[in-house]
Amino acid sequence: MTSLTLLSRGELLDAMTPRRLTAAIAAGELTRLRIGVYVDTAAWDAAKPEARVVARARALTLSSPAPPVVSHETAAAAHGLALYRADRRRVHVIAPEARPGPAGGVIRHRGELQDADVVEIDGLQATSLTRTVSDVARTASFEQAVTIADAALRQQFVTAPGEYDVDGAAGFRQEVLMIARRSAHGLTRARRVLDFADGRAQLPGESISRIRLREIGFRSIELQVAVPGRGIHPYYVDFGLEDSNAFGEFDGAIKYVDGKMLDGRTSSQALDDEKQREDWIRGTTQRRYARWGWPHIATAADLRTRLDAFSIRPPR
Repeated sequence: MTSLTLLSRGELLDAMTPRRLTAAIAAGELTRLRIGVYVDTAAWDAAKPEARVVARARALTLSSPAPPVVSHETAAAAHGLALYRADRRRVHVIAPEARPGPAGGVIRHRGELQDADVVEIDGLQATSLTRTVSDVARTASFEQAVTIADAALRQQFVTAPGEYDVDGAAGFRQEVLMIARRSAHGLTRARRVLDFADGRAQLPGESISRIRLREIGFRSIELQVAVPGRGIHPYYVDFGLEDSNAFGEFDGAIKYVDGKMLDGRTSSQALDDEKQREDWIRGTTQRRYARWGWPHIATAADLRTRLDAFSIRPPR
């Protein structure tokens, strides 16, 4: 994730006159994150949501007399985890009970932190990965929490394509659950999230898809199913719907425009390669095969309609 460069008022005045600064702000060339802290608007508009969340947290740190400890979705973004429908305009922090009320643009969570609960990430004080996942699992929506828990497990325990440290992931989930037990609220919610979380989900869209598939009634859902390919390397399919003898894939359109995912190919080449891959999988496995995107997973009913078009249904 590319970080945004924060610009203090003092730094800006070193490079321009006060009149020019006022004009730049009025023209929308600069976006104010906190009093006296700005970011280039073009860079802000082009940044990923997670980068914006981290930038707001850094702006809060710069403008605070004591560095806050960011938490929940804000800490998840700082750890490099993808977010789903999280609060992207306010910074989540954990503050002791004795601290005063919240500042503007800040959600203050009451609670105590142990030494092991706090880490430093590029100068930003944040809750540790396990504490972050625990806090989110207790308090966020199921979709938000599963997306973050999946991403944390993927970051730590997917070592290579098709390789997932199941035992390590189980230990991580137990550690997160132990932290959740310290709180008086949200333990049942955390258990549900951790029982469902799986680091083999590669994208937020795959996490939400898995939730929708379960809501529809699929029970035997395998992730990143290996299918023998043309060469020495297998193809990996997002979902094996084993109780329906079908495959499914979340097709985020970004992979056809993202330079890192294109790996030197044009968008048309990427599309052609994907079509040939899909044809190979269909032909060699004789399984039904469906693709879907974000519009199809807004609700379980939307995904059911999409799968019905391919005659893929859960068992009765």
